[in-house]
Amino acid sequence: MSSEPNSTVVSSPCIGVCAMNEETGLCEGCFRTIDEIREWWDMSPQQRHEVKERLAQRQIEIARFDD
Repeated sequence: MSSEPNSTVVSSPCIGVCAMNEETGLCEGCFRTIDEIREWWDMSPQQRHEVKERLAQRQIEIARFDD
């Protein structure tokens, strides 16, 4: 499985910790919004890569906020 942006296979960021945080509107496990979770299987590989890039930034922002 490749992590290249043009790859046709992009793994789900789900880690099985599925709980929506009411404050942030994000899943506690994967940091996706409910819309991103719901639409994941209909997204193109490029759209999935874009979501995963946003997730990384969200994790950083939440970590800063928690400190």
